[in-house]
Amino acid sequence: MKAAFITEKGPIDRIQYGELPRPEPGPHQVLVRVVAVSVNPIDTYIRSGMVAMDVPIPYILGCDLAGVVEQVGPEVTRFRPGDRVWGTNQGLLGRQGTFAEYAVVDEQWLYPLPQEVSFETAAAIALVGITAHLGLFHYGQLQPGEWICVSGGSGAIGATVIQMARIAGAHVIATTSSEAKARYCRELGAEHVINYREEPILDRIHQILPDGVQMWWETSREPDLDLAVGASARHGRIIVMAGRDARPAFPVGPFYVKCLTLKGFVMFMTGPEEQQRAAEDINRWLVEGKLRPRIDRILPLSQAAEAHRLQEARTLQKQDVVLGKIVLRPDLRLQEQGG
Repeated sequence: MKAAFITEKGPIDRIQYGELPRPEPGPHQVLVRVVAVSVNPIDTYIRSGMVAMDVPIPYILGCDLAGVVEQVGPEVTRFRPGDRVWGTNQGLLGRQGTFAEYAVVDEQWLYPLPQEVSFETAAAIALVGITAHLGLFHYGQLQPGEWICVSGGSGAIGATVIQMARIAGAHVIATTSSEAKARYCRELGAEHVINYREEPILDRIHQILPDGVQMWWETSREPDLDLAVGASARHGRIIVMAGRDARPAFPVGPFYVKCLTLKGFVMFMTGPEEQQRAAEDINRWLVEGKLRPRIDRILPLSQAAEAHRLQEARTLQKQDVVLGKIVLRPDLRLQEQGG
């Protein structure tokens, strides 16, 4: 099978595109014919070695996938050949990734894909959707009528958080860096959007809500906890899911005086039962048209290196080269070759 993989960690030019053996499913595993995958920042961190994680060699890149069940192991009970499925959590904790024509996935990390939802949409929503749902509802316990501020609302995670918070009946303030991104946040349902290049975030939040927000969602790799604490209402919650190398100053006094809670989490360290519940909501909202990921572009799988270049430019260099998810399709390689 064709795959995008590495044989050692390092820069983008370590990515190879070529033949690898097709995997065989174990007793509780499903062999998926991959139709679409998407690119996430964590993919680039693992490939580069920025995140220290043991990986099999050769290591196939990628966390997310959507496709069709090709074969199931003898102990699999939830799926059968021909089923449309989607999932995430691959390429992590010693598991192989998804950037290939076929992928083997434990059935606990797979979810049915409704006929009304495209493979590209499912791949694009997988990791960001599960992450947003877990942070809002499992860890953050967001309630209808509460106010949440999404720091970085136009990013893939932030945009998903805005939509899910509105679905749940919460009110949303988003921060972003340009008028075009602000319009996008408003289209997603944010009631107030703060362009932090033009006005101070904290002043504007206190104009909207003098007592502050009940939840602050932090997406930055360099969190400003003084800002998060200052914007939070008494008994508020701060959700952090980014910034592995960050060591920001922590405002202990204002934090404890407000009786705040700071919760950090990573999606792939949360159990399959919680993720299954998230997937059920995501499927329903996709079918109902209430949730939609923004796809910036669809590329052939053979351009995985270019996809990583674009993702790193967006995440690490903060360049506005993409707005939304990059999706790759294994079956586009003939088109790329002019076939």
